[in-house]
Amino acid sequence: MEKIYLDDFPGTKYRVSLIRESNDASEWMPLSNPKDVFEYIKPLQDKDREYFVAIFLNTKNVPLGVNLVSIGDLTRSTVHPRETFKAAILASACSLVFAHNHPSGSPTPSDCDIQITKRLKDAGELLGIPVHDHIIVGNDCYYSFRESGQI
Repeated sequence: MEKIYLDDFPGTKYRVSLIRESNDASEWMPLSNPKDVFEYIKPLQDKDREYFVAIFLNTKNVPLGVNLVSIGDLTRSTVHPRETFKAAILASACSLVFAHNHPSGSPTPSDCDIQITKRLKDAGELLGIPVHDHIIVGNDCYYSFRESGQI
């Protein structure tokens, strides 16, 4: 079989890659429940605007890494499934947990939070990367879509 190279094609060429920005040598335990996830992402509670992150998990629910999907303003961040799953696919994530903070300190989900969670869950099903939970971080508290039965 003859090999084909990008140089064989006219026009612009693309290469897709994932760049590891840091390598924490510590061993993480599996994130087996929402409280574990909350402890993992607790630093979000100190942010002055919304940060939306995706936690990539391996087959044993051990974090492979975290991707900062979006930084918003005081009341919302823009999240689109296409951008959210791009890094998860490149990192070969088996599953995902999403998380974001509410700078107000209250973890109660907004209508927008509920809608994007459903869209992300549906996208994950389509891509074969299940979404285990979406955690909203407040001041020393959290809301879990899984615990509430919405995932």
